[in-house]
Amino acid sequence: MILTLIAFFAVLGLLVLVHELGHFVVTRRAGVKVEEFGFGLPPRIFGFYKNEAGQWRPVGLKTKEAPNTIWSLNWIPLGGFVKIKGEQGEAAADPDSFVNKSVGRRIWIISAGVFMNLVLAVFLLTIGLTAGSPQFLYDQQLPGSARIRAAQLMVLDVLADSPANQADIKAGDVILSINNKSVSDVKEFQDYLDQQEEGSVVLSIKRQNEILTKEITPEFLEETGDSGLGIALVKTAIVSYPWYIAWWYALGETLKMVWGVIVGFYIIIKNLIFSRQLVAEVYGPVGIASLVGDAARLGFLYLLQFTAILSVIIAVINFLPFPALDGGRVLFLLIEAIRGKAVNQKVENIIHNIGFALLMILVLVVTFRDIARVSSGFMNWWSGLF
Repeated sequence: MILTLIAFFAVLGLLVLVHELGHFVVTRRAGVKVEEFGFGLPPRIFGFYKNEAGQWRPVGLKTKEAPNTIWSLNWIPLGGFVKIKGEQGEAAADPDSFVNKSVGRRIWIISAGVFMNLVLAVFLLTIGLTAGSPQFLYDQQLPGSARIRAAQLMVLDVLADSPANQADIKAGDVILSINNKSVSDVKEFQDYLDQQEEGSVVLSIKRQNEILTKEITPEFLEETGDSGLGIALVKTAIVSYPWYIAWWYALGETLKMVWGVIVGFYIIIKNLIFSRQLVAEVYGPVGIASLVGDAARLGFLYLLQFTAILSVIIAVINFLPFPALDGGRVLFLLIEAIRGKAVNQKVENIIHNIGFALLMILVLVVTFRDIARVSSGFMNWWSGLF
């Protein structure tokens, strides 16, 4: 639990810092004043600003304005913010106001956070691909510059009510051997299993730091139309590249992830609208914290890779054309560019506030689902003790 909390807040802090830093840097370069850079959400714990003499001065807990940017730490440790002068339409005549700038410059300011999240993903994947990144190896040919080590056979999925499920085989288990024969390739495992006569097979399984032995009898499976154990396998390995080309592959992987997230959202939304079914698991803060903890327990490289994935997901979600999100604000700016005049600021603020409220309701619903999922697992574990 402690590792999960530390890893979650470290990852969240990094993602928020990079996103808001993107807004901050581009806003300053565009000549717009940043009134406050906040870690976490209000209320404020403390805040400081630097005066013209270069000295740091404290501000009150409710102070909204200072000669320069207020740097604050806030009580709610979820997210962060950059408060930009004129973002709500105020001080339109001031040259350092957001609303005083051109549509193109304002779009760039709002999009900077999303762009920095993508840059962070490329950076993290570059580190991972240089040091060695865990990857699924299918039948694709890797470049000659790739170095492969620690190949292993991992359980990707387990069919319900299958022999493997009854033997308590779980996704993420690593198969070390079958009948004392070492295997690290999917075809090698399947060929060996096909050659066996009727009877059980003994699998040596690695689960985290524990070695388990499972005796399983293959059965006919309706899902596959053949005899088997009911597990989907994939070959994994640590793949690394020389540092001077790792960034190129990292860029390619980031773009693939962006496309994958977009397609995933399209499928989820389409099915919700037309069939009213949720075809995928949706995780809130609690669920994501649990996944971050799982990645941290697997090792630093897994955590690095998962952080990159989260950074891409945050970038795509933030750029959705929904009120209160960066993409929603860009949409209003595009409407302004097409119409030749801005949407009434009061109307836009109301729409963004409604959008924010809907997002908070969604977060609460998903969080309750996460808590129910975690509580169910805890209760199952607790009942198993007695």
